Amino acid sequence: MKYKFCPKCGRELEMFNCWDEGEVPYCPVDNTLYFDTPRPCIVVGVVKGDEILLLKQSYIYKNSKVLISGYVDQDEYAEDTAYREVLEETGIETKNIKYLGSDFVEGKELLMITFMAEYKSGEIKKSDEVEGIGWVKIDDALAQMQEDKIGTKVVKKIIDIREK
Repeated sequence: MKYKFCPKCGRELEMFNCWDEGEVPYCPVDNTLYFDTPRPCIVVGVVKGDEILLLKQSYIYKNSKVLISGYVDQDEYAEDTAYREVLEETGIETKNIKYLGSDFVEGKELLMITFMAEYKSGEIKKSDEVEGIGWVKIDDALAQMQEDKIGTKVVKKIIDIREK
């Protein structure tokens, strides 16, 4: 979130040179700096044997499949978001979630927290926000994810982990 007005007093913010942080929105009335606050999201690669779960969501990428993703809610751990989003979007349960790292969506205020998880139980029941969903051989997944740069990085990390 990029602040333009002070959340406390409503006055328009001015830019303040904050040394190593550069120009930061500032309210001189409340003497408060307002740093940009990216919205945290999770991305999770769900693995079952030698397969990974891919979704088709054209509103994200027209010609590419993606991994499961979603916003971290207020008062929610990122790991809990990963379990919740997989269940909400696919109807399946996961286990053994593993943090893989973080990334960002260039030009947007999104911090992507990436995970892998193992399939635990359940049958796929796609949510209404998902056009298509299915298990794909991990080695074939990258060819179906051409537009998804972050998802591609996650799959590559999963492949590296599995080869060790």
